[in-house]
Amino acid sequence: MKLARSSPGPRAGLRFAAPTAVAVLLLGACVAPPPRTVAVPAPPPQRVFVYPANGQSAEQTERDRYECHLWAVQQTGVDPSRADANAYERVVVQPANPPGSGTAVGLIGGAILGSIIGGPRNAGAGAIIGGATGAVIGSASDANAQAQAHMTQQQINQAASAGRARADSYRRAIGACLTGRGYTVT
Repeated sequence: MKLARSSPGPRAGLRFAAPTAVAVLLLGACVAPPPRTVAVPAPPPQRVFVYPANGQSAEQTERDRYECHLWAVQQTGVDPSRADANAYERVVVQPANPPGSGTAVGLIGGAILGSIIGGPRNAGAGAIIGGATGAVIGSASDANAQAQAHMTQQQINQAASAGRARADSYRRAIGACLTGRGYTVT
C-alpha cells in the first residue's frame, strides 16, 4: 500500500517562486533613482569699476553711471539691480547611487535567487547563472542613471551659460556707454 503525500513537495513551491523571483529582479532593475542635484553657490557678481578720466565730479559720475545703467538695461534686457534678479548658479548633478552599485546589487541578488531556484543539487550553477544575469541587469540600470545625470547636467550648464552671457552683455553695454562719456572702465 502506498502512502499519499498530503503536503506539496519542495518542487511545487519553486514552480511559483522562480517566475516571481525573476519578475521581481527584472522590475527592480528597471527602476532608476532620480539624480541628486547639488547646488554650488554662485560666485559673487563681477564688479565694474569706473574712474573719471576727464575730471568729472562725483555727482556727474553717479548721474552718468545711472544713465548708462538705464541704457544698458534697455539694450540688453538685463537689470542686475532688480531685487528678484538671481545670480546664476553652478550646479553639479550626480546619480543618487554611486556608479557600479546597481551591478553589485544585481550580481548578489541574482546569485542568491539563482541558487534558490537551482535547488540543493544545482545551487552552484544557479548562483553563477543568476549572478551573471543580475550583474547584466544592474549594469544596465547604472548606465541609465549615468545617462540621465549627464543629460540633466547638460541642461543646467546651458542655462548657466545663457545667464553668464546675458550678464556679460550688460557689462559690455554699460562699459561702452561709460567709456563713451569719458570714463575708464575696468
